[in-house]
Amino acid sequence: MALEIERKFLVLDTSFKHEAFSSSHIRQGYICSGHGRTVRIRIRDTRAYITIKGPSLNGGLSRYEFEQEIPLADAEDLMLLCEPGIIDKTRWLVTSGRHTFEVDEFHGDNDGLVIAEVELGSEDEAFQKPAFIGQEVTGDRRYYNSHLRRNPYCLWK
Repeated sequence: MALEIERKFLVLDTSFKHEAFSSSHIRQGYICSGHGRTVRIRIRDTRAYITIKGPSLNGGLSRYEFEQEIPLADAEDLMLLCEPGIIDKTRWLVTSGRHTFEVDEFHGDNDGLVIAEVELGSEDEAFQKPAFIGQEVTGDRRYYNSHLRRNPYCLWK
């Protein structure tokens, strides 16, 4: 069983763009989401994936995750079956110490929201925070992509 362990943070400024070694465009939809479980379709540039995630454990720090690459044409078809609300974002990759932070700059109804995540090998693994990292939001469901689909950032104000 694959266990995803990650911490999530708000981003303070756009300095991450100058530090990034890569970026990609992501569109993702949810075939189903509820009770902490999701089945997601993701198109990242020209590659596509189906992901199944289980409910969060330990205050949102870890959860079961299964991901499989699928043909792009299949993903485009499956996106038509998704629940309303597609997540649209640019993902920037930034190295900090031994870790890579994934910084998601959201577009569309979530424009203005920028979140950074770091995946860890264990729940107590130490990591070096880049200067652009702000408040930790690990476990705050408002910042889950599946929640942003239903309750976008533009409605928070």
